[in-house]
Amino acid sequence: MKILFVTSEAYPLIKTGGLADVSGALPAALAKAGDDIRIMLPAYPQALDNAEHKRDHVSLGAPFGRGEIRLIEARMPGSGVPVLLVDCPVLFGRKGNPYTDSNDQDWPDNHLRFATLARAAAIISAPSNVYGWAPDVVHANDWQTGLVPAYLRYGSKPSPSSLFTIHNMQYQGLFPNEVLRELGLPSASYAIDGLEFHNQVSFLKAGLCYSDALTTVSPTYAREIQTLEQGCGMDGVLRLRNNVLTGLLNGIDTNDWNPATDDRIPHTYSVTSLSGKAKSKAQLQREMGLAIEPKSPLFCMVSRLTDQKGIDMVMDTMPILIERGAEVIVLGTGDKVWENALKKRAAQSPKVHVVIGYNEDLAHRIIAASDVFMMPSRFEPCGLTQMYALRYGTLPLVRNTGGLADSVVDISVKDQGTGFVFDEPTSQDMTTAVKRALEHYASPMAWKKTQNRAMSCDLSWALAAQSYKNLYTNLISSKKT
Repeated sequence: MKILFVTSEAYPLIKTGGLADVSGALPAALAKAGDDIRIMLPAYPQALDNAEHKRDHVSLGAPFGRGEIRLIEARMPGSGVPVLLVDCPVLFGRKGNPYTDSNDQDWPDNHLRFATLARAAAIISAPSNVYGWAPDVVHANDWQTGLVPAYLRYGSKPSPSSLFTIHNMQYQGLFPNEVLRELGLPSASYAIDGLEFHNQVSFLKAGLCYSDALTTVSPTYAREIQTLEQGCGMDGVLRLRNNVLTGLLNGIDTNDWNPATDDRIPHTYSVTSLSGKAKSKAQLQREMGLAIEPKSPLFCMVSRLTDQKGIDMVMDTMPILIERGAEVIVLGTGDKVWENALKKRAAQSPKVHVVIGYNEDLAHRIIAASDVFMMPSRFEPCGLTQMYALRYGTLPLVRNTGGLADSVVDISVKDQGTGFVFDEPTSQDMTTAVKRALEHYASPMAWKKTQNRAMSCDLSWALAAQSYKNLYTNLISSKKT
């Protein structure tokens, strides 16, 4: 199959979150399975710097009058998957991250920037196009690519099948309705079964309404987003389209996240030989200025510091952890109120160390060295870091929601438990889970058995990739009939 995978970020070219990890790993798994897949994303300066074997290929014209769009062919580092970088310097050649400027403010022309990405995908999806390759399926991801199915719907025919993946319903790509005239879509698209959402244009809703099929990143999240509580105002649309909505749990890159071969950690280890984990823990404790206490459980959090991620619950449970002799490391960046509260707590206790910011190498070292990984999210479409933690024998402590519910089994389930799961998003419920984790840690034999189960989980992309292949095949077959 020929697949065009359209995304706004892909690791290791550029990353702000889990979307980049998925966009790097899933296409690699599909390519390994024999599919002709090409990743398309904007030619940000960082992506251009990191891409390999670049060559200027073809002009796609200037569909929005904001400068010529060119396709630059390249390869992904590591996997070698083909990449199509959409080059339009006036739109993408900027400092800052893909979505915001250096002051963390949304670029005011984001509607045109990501419409340009979507339009480029539609142009090369036409049967006879200047690029000389046309996909059987276009796989779009999150609001930044929501216009791809719309351009296919209103564009030249025949068009390929379209699949749209929701990574997070909370981000909807909302813009004033006046932008419609800039997007090159007919006025008929601004309707209740199209882009219109409470008198605004929603790129996410375009993806939900115009794609041939929908997926999201875990089975539980697929059910949750059809409810008033987690549908973010679009639960009705999702219920109407639930016959084409599938929840597929993400995998992780098990080569990049492998404690037996990880060159980012000081001491490698495996499920059959865990001594390297203990050595890594001691080295991290020394590095972070914590007491080197092998018998003290080390709890960690590597996350955005936001209410969604449950940082308030982590703060509320720290006194219990400290009182019971545990140590805590937090790595992340986010809301200033939580950054400042964490720094204050660290200054008050020698058992707490906080690093504000994000560093991929340090994230690997923290997850490898810790005993418990805390991820008490209020909602979590899938989550990847709890899977990284499982891979490294760092038992996850999570809330029963989204992909956390689908990837972590509570230790109360005999011979299957891999972590500690609690139900309600309250400090009281999390404290109960923390106490259970501390009690379990006090039984080394039971802890090791749980670690073995966690590290033996199949967290690769193989299962999800096969499920996506089946979806693609069905979409192509349906298009032909």
